Amino acid sequence: MVEAILAEGVVSRGIANGALDVAVHDLRDHTTDRHRSVDDVPYGGGPGMVMKPEPLVRAVDEIRRRRGTPDAVILLSPQGRRFTQDEAARLSGLSHLVLLCGRYEGMDERVAALVGAEELSLGDFVVSGGELPALIVMDAVARLVPGVVGDEQSVAEDSFSRGLLDYPHYTRPAEFAGLKVPDVLLSGHHAVVRRWRPDLIEQAVLDDEDRALLDEIKKERQS
Repeated sequence: MVEAILAEGVVSRGIANGALDVAVHDLRDHTTDRHRSVDDVPYGGGPGMVMKPEPLVRAVDEIRRRRGTPDAVILLSPQGRRFTQDEAARLSGLSHLVLLCGRYEGMDERVAALVGAEELSLGDFVVSGGELPALIVMDAVARLVPGVVGDEQSVAEDSFSRGLLDYPHYTRPAEFAGLKVPDVLLSGHHAVVRRWRPDLIEQAVLDDEDRALLDEIKKERQS
């Protein structure tokens, strides 16, 4: 599942051009029984199976031996703190990340403490495993690494990059199915176009130019 996604898109291009180095580790390679078991029944009863601590801890230990101590070990978990663009930016500044993907009913609770993991959640919903959340984290982080996305201006203007929502986008034709592109975008007046965008002002991190634009908009509305 993970390797298939890594073969496509932005992350794939980042790997190909040397901006990213990504390795996938199979937990079954770190088992010792003949069945290569990575899960077991939960203590205290209950449905489902729980991921055993030994394969996870051994896998992280092996990564440390082969690739050095990671700057962060991330456990994808519904009980973790919410993953945001700010988190993506923080992680993109680190040189070595390990992402742990859960399955079944979850991981043995001792794993996070034993490997020094921080827990991140993508939201209040349930998926079958941590692979898809890990891939989303990987994509969000990777596109902030220099050299991964060809147009770095595009990354800088992405939604939430400065606490702002990206503005609506349009392309040709100027009219389709009775709906027209806003006239302001056809005007060619760049200063006016830049003021035309619905922002999350309450949460925004504004620079001097943003504040000046906001002041202009307020004055226009007052007049």
